[in-house]
Amino acid sequence: MSKVIVIGGGAAGMMAAVFAARNGKEVILLEQNEKLGKKLFITGKGRCNFTNACDTEDLFGNVVTNPKFLYSAFYSFSNRMVMDFFEEIGLPYKIERGNRVFPVSDHSSDVIKVLEKELRKRKAEIFLNTKAESLIIEHNICKGVQLANHKKLYADSVIVATGGISYPRTGACADGYRFAGKAGHTIIRQKPSLVPFELKDSCCKDLMGISLKNVSVSIYADGKKVYSDFGEMLFTHFGVSGPIIIKASAYIHKYLEKELTLRIDLKPALDEKQLDERILKDFKIFQNKQLKNSLDKLLLRALIPVVIEKSGLDGEKKINELTKEERHKLAATIKNLLFTVTRLRGWDEAIITKGGVKVKEIDPGTMESRLTAGLYFAGEVLDLDALTGGFNLQIAWSTGYLAGISC
Repeated sequence: MSKVIVIGGGAAGMMAAVFAARNGKEVILLEQNEKLGKKLFITGKGRCNFTNACDTEDLFGNVVTNPKFLYSAFYSFSNRMVMDFFEEIGLPYKIERGNRVFPVSDHSSDVIKVLEKELRKRKAEIFLNTKAESLIIEHNICKGVQLANHKKLYADSVIVATGGISYPRTGACADGYRFAGKAGHTIIRQKPSLVPFELKDSCCKDLMGISLKNVSVSIYADGKKVYSDFGEMLFTHFGVSGPIIIKASAYIHKYLEKELTLRIDLKPALDEKQLDERILKDFKIFQNKQLKNSLDKLLLRALIPVVIEKSGLDGEKKINELTKEERHKLAATIKNLLFTVTRLRGWDEAIITKGGVKVKEIDPGTMESRLTAGLYFAGEVLDLDALTGGFNLQIAWSTGYLAGISC
C-alpha cells in the first residue's frame, strides 16, 4: 500500500487526506497546532460558510486570481459535490442569502468534527503538535518529510496544504512557501486580501459604527475609476469595512502605489436632478431652520456634519438664505462623498492570502508539481484567491480533493 503524507490539517489538508485514504492509501496527516481546522473554526464568524450554491460556472466569476487554473478542480469536485459529500458524512446544511451554504447547526466545529470522524473511519493517522521542518527531495522526487524533531518520515507522495499567512493567531505561517521554494517553485509575493481600508479623513472617528445600506461605492486610482459596487458598508475608527469594501480589497492591490480615492454615492437610486427635487421638497418644510438641522429626513444624523463639511457649505446658514448653486453643491456631495484611502489593513484582519505558489508550475489536473515528482499542493498555499461567500473554501475542497485522488 502506497503512503501519502499531508502537511496541514486545515480545509484543503483534511479533504486531501480523506480522499487519499478513500482511495486506499496509507495516510499520515501532520498538523502543527493542537487541533485540526483552527482557521476553519473561525470562518463565517464561527458559522463556517463552507461553499456557495451558485451554478458551477459562476464559481469562476468569484475567483479573483487564476480562475482558469481551477477548471479541472471545480468540475472534478464541484460545489454540489461538496454539499453532497458533507451531507453523506453526517453534516446537514442550509442555504442562505447570496447562496451561502452553512451547517444547519451554525457551528463551524461541526464541519471539523465530521471531517475528523471520516479521517479516523478511513484509518488516517493524525499527528497533532507536529511540525514539518523540510521536504526530503532526491533527484527531483519528493520522498518524504523531515520533522522539527529531526525524525524523517518517508512516503510515495507528499501533499503540502499549509494554507496562507492570514490570521497568524491560528498558527498560520509561511512554511508551505518555504517548502515550495526549496523544491524550485516560484513564490508570488503574499499580500493580505479581503480586508478593510484605512482612510486619511479624521471624520471617520465621528462616523464609527455607522452602517450604510444600498449605497454605491467606487474606487479611483490617480483619478481613474478602477472598481465599483453596490451594497452595504460600515465606518470604523480607522476607516471603512463591510461587504462591499472587503470585496473591493481583492481587486485594488495593484493600485496601492497610486493615490486612491473612495467615492460613496449615498443616494444611488436618484440622479442629481431627482435628488435636487427631493432636497427642495425637504427645504420647503425646514426653510426657517439652519442647514445642519434640515437634513434629518434625507441622511443619517451622524452623516450630516460630514456631508456639510465636505460640501464646503456653512451649516449655520438658514435654508431660506441658501443659493441654488449651494443646493446643487450639497446634492453633488451626497452623490460623491469622497475619502482618501491610505492603505489596506494587515494580516490579523485578512480573510485570505493573495499570492503563493505559482500555478503555472502546478499540473491543474492533478495538483502535482511540474518540477518535483510526488509533490502536490492544495488550498491557500497556491496563488489562488476568491471573494467572500464560500468561494475560498470551495477552492480548498476542490484542490484538496484533486490532490488526494491523484497522489
